[in-house]
Amino acid sequence: MPRILVIDDQASIRKTLREILEYESFEVDEAEDGQKGLELALKNNYDIILSDIKMPKLDGIEFLDKLMASDSEVPVIMISGHGNIDTAVEAIKKGGYDYIAKPIDLNRLLVTVRNALERKTLIVETKQLKKKVSKTKTHEIIGQSEPILKIKELIERVAPTDARVMITGSNGTGKELVARWIHELSNRASGPLVEVNCAAIPSELIESELFGHEKGAFTTAIKQRQGKFELANGGTLFLDEIGDMSLSAQAKVLRALQENKITRVGGDKEITVNVRVVAATNKNLSEEISKGNFREDLFHRLNVIPIHVPDLNERTDDIPLLAEHFLVKIIEEQGIPAKTFSEDALNELKKINWTGNIRELRNVIERLIILCDQTITAQDVITFAQPNKG
Repeated sequence: MPRILVIDDQASIRKTLREILEYESFEVDEAEDGQKGLELALKNNYDIILSDIKMPKLDGIEFLDKLMASDSEVPVIMISGHGNIDTAVEAIKKGGYDYIAKPIDLNRLLVTVRNALERKTLIVETKQLKKKVSKTKTHEIIGQSEPILKIKELIERVAPTDARVMITGSNGTGKELVARWIHELSNRASGPLVEVNCAAIPSELIESELFGHEKGAFTTAIKQRQGKFELANGGTLFLDEIGDMSLSAQAKVLRALQENKITRVGGDKEITVNVRVVAATNKNLSEEISKGNFREDLFHRLNVIPIHVPDLNERTDDIPLLAEHFLVKIIEEQGIPAKTFSEDALNELKKINWTGNIRELRNVIERLIILCDQTITAQDVITFAQPNKG
């Protein structure tokens, strides 16, 4: 039942409003002055507030100011005498929802109340939707081990800056997730996050992929195309597996970082870009530099803030948390009846040598969910987790 607070110093008006609203199935509280009304409004969760403009102790404008200062989003409908219309308009400017002139028209009152109620419902639903979207937009970094807590702390410190970040770690450790969180917590979060897997793009196409090309730049360039640097303008460019990038492309990336300008393949026009670059690699770039495979000057440009993501074998205390997380997620995604891990099963998972890291763990959890009964046991883990090993 929607709850309404009526604030008015005239008992007869409060009584009339109560009778009307209760007849329409609203729950009604009353206050005879602005101060008591404010106390009730801050204490209780009202759906709508009806408040007179002229009241003792705290008038309607002062009441509204103090209520808005508390971050309340409850719609406030002001009740105004004919001589107080200007004041009522001022109240609307300060955040009031609407006003009703005295003598109060019954139909006008009920229409305004219902509209205000719909507005509050819409605000609540929008907040819930935004919260849901924000939760699903980037998966949480799961873990409470010391290495993971240090990474989370570092991300929170680094993300609000424009410092370049170099993320290192083995395949499957979650480097991409770290990059996504850096973007989500940055001042560029409203801008694009553009990802490039440098290892998946042939060396002859990487420059076109990064910097774009002009029509006719090469045989298959049938039209002009923007590159990833342009697409990431105002946001973050994530260069995954940058250790696999060709030396020619590395030189152009270095220039783009130095001058904040790029030139499309086959073009001569310089294009200014505003991009934060986050890079990741599973290679030892110091060794790659000594072999002549990676530019040392580019390495130092990118390695402003180094973040190393440990192997899963270095954070085995996080395995039960990760296993439970994947269990819930996979069951929900596939519509499978709920299942649980026994304590022994979780301990058995910690004994495995996870060469494929978190990616391998997720696959194993999915296999166990599909092949095992409602309670996944230690024997299930021994039987199904690594059937081709041992």
